[in-house]
Amino acid sequence: MTGVFAVGFAVLQVHAAPVTGDIEKGKQKVAQICNACHGLDGNGVAVQTIWPKLAGQNANYIYKQLNNFKIGDRHNAQMTPMALPLTDEEMRNVAVYFQSQTQKGGTAKPELVALGESIYRAGNPANGVPACSGCHGPAGLGNDLAKFPRLAGQHADYITQTLKLFRAMERENDPNGMMRGVTARLTDAEMAAVAQYIQGLRP
Repeated sequence: MTGVFAVGFAVLQVHAAPVTGDIEKGKQKVAQICNACHGLDGNGVAVQTIWPKLAGQNANYIYKQLNNFKIGDRHNAQMTPMALPLTDEEMRNVAVYFQSQTQKGGTAKPELVALGESIYRAGNPANGVPACSGCHGPAGLGNDLAKFPRLAGQHADYITQTLKLFRAMERENDPNGMMRGVTARLTDAEMAAVAQYIQGLRP
């Protein structure tokens, strides 16, 4: 398992290049099509925590996800029709705009932090679950060139939903099936705990 993750990480690092774009044009596009769900500043809508915060998210990751929605490698009833009409330039502009925004962070449920931190930092060797920090970093900032997303401060509801989609094989755009392999070994309780820890994680 660890070897697969390491190989995938190396391949992504070698072949990825930084996404570039026009931040101001990205802001204009966000105001037109992204604002209602993700907010103009990318911090989302407080009453809809199943929609992710995009503020401060790695541009390469956002660009990849928009492409995946556009070509059908990732499916979502709301996002797919939003991504379909976007040009490559528009996707790049949106990605760099959201990356330029400051995420507001979040707080975790204290009773779940200990278990969540243990899984995030050390995994669960008994079940073969690797540490989340191995790909997403100790501070949860991810790796832009490797297209590993920032997790720190993300809505726990969105994290939990995403983990369950990977486990159910309803989301399949993870490189080398890494996330599907991880989530297959996670219980619902572990997912809830690590999601809460991530929500409260501040760089």
